[in-house]
Amino acid sequence: MTIPAQFDAKTIENKWYDYWMKNNYFHSEPDHRTPYTIVIPPPNVTGVLHMGHMLNNTIQDVLIRRARLKGFNACWVPGTDHASIATEAKVVAKLKAEGINKNDLTREEFLKHAWEWTDKYGGVILDQLKKLGASCDWERTKFTMDPDMSASVIRSFVDLYNKGLIYRGYRMVNWDPEAKTTLSDEEVIYEEQQGKLFFLKYKIEGTEEFLTIATTRPETIFGDTAICINPNDERFTHLKGKSAIVPICGRVIPIIEDEYVDVEFGTGCLKVTPAHDMNDKTLGEKHNLEIVDIFNEDATLNSFGLHYQGKDRFVVRTEIAKELEEIGALAKTEIHLNKVGTSERTKAVIEPRLSDQWFLKMEELVKPAIKSVLETGDIKLHPKRFENTYAHWLNNIRDWNISRQLWWGQQIPAYYYGDGKEDFVVAENIEDALKLAQEKTNNQQLTINNLTQDVDALDTWFSSWLWPMSVFGGIMNPESADYKYYYPTNDLVTGPDILFFWVARMIIAGYEYAGEKPFTNVYLTGLVRDKQRRKMSKSLGNSPDPLDLIDKFGADGVRVGLLLSASAGNDIMFDEELCLQGKSFTNKIWNAFKLIKGWEVSETIPQPESSKVAIEWYEAKLQQTLVDIEDNFEKYRISDSLMAIYKLVWDDFCSWFLEMIKPAYQQPIDKVTFDKAIEMLESNLKLLHPFMPFLTEEIWQLIADRTPEEALIVSTWPELKSFNADLISDFDNITEVISGIRTIRKDKNIPFKDTIELKAINSENLTTHFDSIVTKLGNVSAFEYVSAKVDGALSFRVKSNEYFIPITGNIDVEAEIAKLTEELNYTKGFLKSVEAKLSNEKFVNGAPEKVLNIEKQKQADALAKIATIEQSLAGLK
Repeated sequence: MTIPAQFDAKTIENKWYDYWMKNNYFHSEPDHRTPYTIVIPPPNVTGVLHMGHMLNNTIQDVLIRRARLKGFNACWVPGTDHASIATEAKVVAKLKAEGINKNDLTREEFLKHAWEWTDKYGGVILDQLKKLGASCDWERTKFTMDPDMSASVIRSFVDLYNKGLIYRGYRMVNWDPEAKTTLSDEEVIYEEQQGKLFFLKYKIEGTEEFLTIATTRPETIFGDTAICINPNDERFTHLKGKSAIVPICGRVIPIIEDEYVDVEFGTGCLKVTPAHDMNDKTLGEKHNLEIVDIFNEDATLNSFGLHYQGKDRFVVRTEIAKELEEIGALAKTEIHLNKVGTSERTKAVIEPRLSDQWFLKMEELVKPAIKSVLETGDIKLHPKRFENTYAHWLNNIRDWNISRQLWWGQQIPAYYYGDGKEDFVVAENIEDALKLAQEKTNNQQLTINNLTQDVDALDTWFSSWLWPMSVFGGIMNPESADYKYYYPTNDLVTGPDILFFWVARMIIAGYEYAGEKPFTNVYLTGLVRDKQRRKMSKSLGNSPDPLDLIDKFGADGVRVGLLLSASAGNDIMFDEELCLQGKSFTNKIWNAFKLIKGWEVSETIPQPESSKVAIEWYEAKLQQTLVDIEDNFEKYRISDSLMAIYKLVWDDFCSWFLEMIKPAYQQPIDKVTFDKAIEMLESNLKLLHPFMPFLTEEIWQLIADRTPEEALIVSTWPELKSFNADLISDFDNITEVISGIRTIRKDKNIPFKDTIELKAINSENLTTHFDSIVTKLGNVSAFEYVSAKVDGALSFRVKSNEYFIPITGNIDVEAEIAKLTEELNYTKGFLKSVEAKLSNEKFVNGAPEKVLNIEKQKQADALAKIATIEQSLAGLK
């Protein structure tokens, strides 16, 4: 068999992914095995692969491939989210570019365009995941707008409504004027922004007196319906019962009293705009104030804005400030830092708005979700510190606004039959709705034509909170075999930014509908940032195209590069050098395989003692590493698991083990050792496979002809066995001996082809088990243990053991003495400076213990080095 000189990632990746797909390794059906289930955090249907997806899905693939190797019935369900706001915005923009206005279309016409968009772009990101090596069960791919998935959402809504948990209410909501929809509280991001505080003068009716009021939003004066003062504020006692005139619009408004007003803020009095501020609305209800809504749905001013009608709120803010100044109604302005709510999706500044919306009561629903994470530990967050964030959100939860003023999404299943606010019924379909309406009105003459369905759609999260259940049909058919077998799932891998949006809500839904948790572990990844710690984004231009990285470094290289620095919950400072490191690791493994397969094998020559010892050591080392790997996986330290394997393969297997068993130049290797080397390589490949699936499958298949049942992807994870830990610690000492020999060879220009003698005083009573390794790797012709120092020899120490290499005629003794003397004098000078510090009472008493220990270690190291140099000098003189 001819093994290519270079690892050709592109060819190999396509070959093995096609092979895995052809043999249906990714697909799962319920059987006698224990299931291991992951559901993908569904990316937006309009999305493309970015670095966050790369990290998240690589971790999921590692977990699912390892579970497969460990004998579980592994099922990873992929899918996409319909992403109401994002997708509708893209479709509207596309239509606008074609000269079509959404408002000129019927709902059905618009949805036809939305489905065309989805059909065209919806599968892009899932296809891209295949390039990464994601071993999803593609036959189970789901979309949150699939008929069965939508049916699950509608049934959930009807069920919660019938339980009295969903209600319709006229509330102050968060309005996104760009997306033209309401948002839940959790979809609003508060950012500190520098703005202005405007001090406006309101004339007191019937007097020449003015009242000055501070506001950050002068454009809202058109919605003012009162001025509020604190009844305990003596400055304004004379204004009680009077009225004021709003500048520009001239509306006469009452001056009311309420202790809500902070006498310390601004001027100590407040303009009240009930339609555009949550607190003002509360005041308005308390004092029966008029409500004046001044904004259109896109945050332009309506007819109440007089000559500013049709202009954007921020344009008006600038223009009205100028007009107020011109008419003498602007006292002054000040720079002011203010927390401004922005849309999590569109980044638009949120506008508080009164609106009829649908809400879900959360107070009782949330209790099992709090208990399972924070009390019983049935669900574990990794890392645990996110429990504090989780607790804060759930303990301060408010009713969830679940309606959106969009067409793309599940349409709310409420059907109106009259003009009154309560003239509606809720049902899964219009036929059921008609029956309910006839019963409610006691009017059998009602027909379907008398019913009008609510025009709003449901919040996307109201769909995806059912995801672990609905992908297995659990809402529509709780008795389905898939649902009973795969639910609850095992692990969820996602970002902490949707811990509340999605994770907590799935937990809430799980307990409400299944009576149990939806998953056991939640692995929260960090954000992928650039070297300057900036979050990667298209707008900053600092996010590489993941497919370009795969093309450049290979999927395995990118996976390793990402994961080596991806500890749970911690942000990743991404650098392409990480992927280069991953590619170098790929090449290292490939070259090690080529080296082994390049050896000529003999069935007649005996196994050398050095090879026998090397195999014993590596088997122990592999088992020790396996213990660490299992422990790290148990604690969801995925990067630590990879690092343990990385060191095992790079340092222990490639750098030590292969060197110890390698046959002499142009000589064959014995078959016993060769077979063991292949066995060890195969064990390494099994451990590496979850992280580097393509390379490992390629090498696995090149080692021997394998049937599809013998492919690496469905082989078995290495078994934990007992091992001799002393072999490992003893070998660590031996590596120092070999390093000592190599250092002397290098310093004294003794070629490796020239044999040397080695003598040792074994003060530590170290094992002689590895002497054959020392002899081979040091090219030692004779290794002897002695009881006294050897004159005329170069020496080095390992612990308190002394090793001597007798001098040959090739060494310039005088030059060596001069060199060692110079080094001795330098080290003595260094020791003197350290001891001066340690004898300084002020330093010793004031220095932290850690600093003090470092100085003491420096002293001990210098003393040991001086002893070694003096010993070498004594041997030369």
